[in-house]
Amino acid sequence: MSTPSPAPSAPSCPVTVVTGGSRGIGAATAVHLARQGHDLVVGYRSGRAEAEDVVAAARDLGVRAVAVRADVVDPADVDALFAAAADLGPVTGLVANAGLTAHLGDLADTPVDVVRQVLDVNLLGVVLCVRRAAQVMSRRRGGPGGAIVTVSSSAATLGSAHEYVHYAAAKAGVDALTVGLAKELADDGVRVNAVAPGLVRTGIHAGAGDAGRLDRVTARVPMGRPGEPAEIAPAIAWLLSDEAAYCTGAVLRVAGGL
Repeated sequence: MSTPSPAPSAPSCPVTVVTGGSRGIGAATAVHLARQGHDLVVGYRSGRAEAEDVVAAARDLGVRAVAVRADVVDPADVDALFAAAADLGPVTGLVANAGLTAHLGDLADTPVDVVRQVLDVNLLGVVLCVRRAAQVMSRRRGGPGGAIVTVSSSAATLGSAHEYVHYAAAKAGVDALTVGLAKELADDGVRVNAVAPGLVRTGIHAGAGDAGRLDRVTARVPMGRPGEPAEIAPAIAWLLSDEAAYCTGAVLRVAGGL
């Protein structure tokens, strides 16, 4: 009499790091991923209470989640994010979302320290996060494979004159990074894509000192309204999912026609 084969073990939950996860697109994405069964590390630089609220919402959906304070331009903080994720299991996903605009105006009137901060957070921070993700996810390096989604912006191609061309330049860098890294990791079992939102109802506008900007410039959007964070999150989740298994090096615009 033959011995029955043991039942296959249940697949482990995906483990995903979301930077800038305490509010806006990052928070909406974290909760959306929790609904899909992702265990999560919610990275935040400020807004601990908001990050803990996102974690609580994720846990209520039945997944494991932790909030980790991290400045994405600090390599040690980035390492700490991924170390916290490794405590949940092999890291299989990254949403590199942390960003800011910080200032609105012509480049000639933008202080150098603001230019540097915007470039650091929106480009260097993404570089450091995807670099660490490549190290831990690459199958060639012993990782499980997985997917990276960077959060770019429609500004990368529109230029954002008289508002924040330095931010637009950083996001154009994110697009180039996404395309190049996708090719670099294609044989390593890691897909790399970007989502490029347009005008979205988040706190980024108030953070730049112009809380009314969104309503003032909505007329630019062909669909006639700003987007909501919950409308961006599904695009990010799809690019992380197996349904997007043949998609890498793409920049998916989610901008209402902008």
